[in-house]
Amino acid sequence: MKLREVKEILDADVIVGQEKLDMEVKTAFGADMMSDVLAFAKAGSLLLTGLTNTQVIRIANVLDIAAIILVRGKKPQTEALALAKELQIPILITKYILFETAGRLYVKGIVGCLEQVEDHSAHN
Repeated sequence: MKLREVKEILDADVIVGQEKLDMEVKTAFGADMMSDVLAFAKAGSLLLTGLTNTQVIRIANVLDIAAIILVRGKKPQTEALALAKELQIPILITKYILFETAGRLYVKGIVGCLEQVEDHSAHN
């Protein structure tokens, strides 16, 4: 699916990356804990989050995240916006909550980066 379609599904505003709307995306990961994003998100995925600071942009850059979808109508902090522009990481804003955002994308064919995490407690 193209990022342009994601924009339409989520009735989102493109804050950064208007020129990247033809980018293909197939997976997404949603979290507000960046430690979870670092542990589980995959390159090329959409990152669905309510966090708006520069740490989100830096993590997206390190993981080669395709685009950041800010949920709940959140707007990026000024420094985060500048960094996203510099690193050319698209940011879209939707008014939907994280759960609804993920659900709308899932029914249209976007899947999670992974279905479940391994149970590490069984190995202890």
